[in-house]
Amino acid sequence: MTKLACFKAYDIRGQLGTQLDEDIAYRIGRAYAAFLKPDTVVVGGDMRLSTESLKEALSNGLRDSGINVLDIGLCGTEEIYFATAHLGVCGGIVVTASHNPEDYNGMKLVRKGSRPISGDTGLDDIERLARENNFKEIDPAGRGGYQKVDTLAPYVEHLMEYVDTSKLKPMKLVVNAGNGVAGHVIDALEEQFKAASVPVEFIKVHHQPDGTFPNGIPNPILVENRDDTINAVLEHKADMGIAWDGDFDRCFLFDENGRFIEGYYIVGLLAEAFLNKHKGEAIIHDPRLTWNTLDIVEANDGRAVQSKTGHAFIKECMREEDAVYGGEMSAHHYFRDFFYCDSGMIPWLLVAELMCNKSQPLSALVDDRILKYPSPGEINSKLEEPKASIEKVLNTYKDDALSIDHTDGISLDMGDWRFNLRSSNTEPVVRLNVETRGDEALMKAKTEELLTLLRS
Repeated sequence: MTKLACFKAYDIRGQLGTQLDEDIAYRIGRAYAAFLKPDTVVVGGDMRLSTESLKEALSNGLRDSGINVLDIGLCGTEEIYFATAHLGVCGGIVVTASHNPEDYNGMKLVRKGSRPISGDTGLDDIERLARENNFKEIDPAGRGGYQKVDTLAPYVEHLMEYVDTSKLKPMKLVVNAGNGVAGHVIDALEEQFKAASVPVEFIKVHHQPDGTFPNGIPNPILVENRDDTINAVLEHKADMGIAWDGDFDRCFLFDENGRFIEGYYIVGLLAEAFLNKHKGEAIIHDPRLTWNTLDIVEANDGRAVQSKTGHAFIKECMREEDAVYGGEMSAHHYFRDFFYCDSGMIPWLLVAELMCNKSQPLSALVDDRILKYPSPGEINSKLEEPKASIEKVLNTYKDDALSIDHTDGISLDMGDWRFNLRSSNTEPVVRLNVETRGDEALMKAKTEELLTLLRS
């Protein structure tokens, strides 16, 4: 039998019925237990209609292997990261398909200390064990226990540690949970703010979790999914808009004018904020867009370290360098004090505090950086032969390039402009990123030039 289709490079994700069901979920539980040999595992899941039955099957697989299960219930991915480390258990699994359509589900797996389990750190072994389905006979007397636990309060208390609430000024924030699971965390933070007399007002959009996604798939990176946040910002004259994906490990920010701010520029903002407090520390970034981040890190006496794109690579690099912060332009932000994991809640809290400290709107914090290093954001092209297309582009530009980097796909520095081109791990798609040194016209021209070459 070929590899189970729901196992990807970094996590488990598949179409219900054809790639993922309760039987496979049960086998994943048995396989996780056989590989990791934990004694206690924390589980939780998102709002999808299939999540509860998959989580139950997963838990049964763990328990039939003699593993105790702690269930934190409805949660985002980062709540599993927090609970695994906070409770000191051997591992954690969240049942979620993040931003995928409603007929998909999946799982993200971590071990002790919330270290990720990906293809080269155990996920391939778990896939093999689940596929072979050859487990020890169940011992009813040695079956693991099951207990529901609540870690929301300590998790929110931890989030509050990232901001000085006394510095927060009157502020109105639009928060769009996209019918995902971010809503309950916002409600808990709101209670904390009120108790501390913090003058922040939340305008809640699509706030209640709903696995049928009546307002579309929670994926704000898609342009068509941004209008509700933009309109709410403008209607309520809000200071900032915040939208999350389905498991809220990514957050997307909109300024007071309703403008979507590319994640690339938020990485620069957060890098500066951390370096102001932690001089000389390492900042991790990915290779897709780099000039703005490198400029800011150098200006603030930090140390920029490039990592291959992807949460497993970034987290490993974060640990190796003991980096205070790491950011990807895809809106994943990683924090040393959050177990080197990514969080979709910490970034907007830090940006809100930064706006108050500088007495500037979000637009003013990013405008000069956008002008200095303009970029159209990531552009995806579906191609029949991605590798051949990338090779064609490389051959066209390599002789004129000042440098060529192969950390992730190809990155070519052309002097006054640069680009990164990489293939998707899961589909026949090539992802293009372009940036220039203060020349928007050149950025547009080179982007069109590259796209024409790719698609020819």
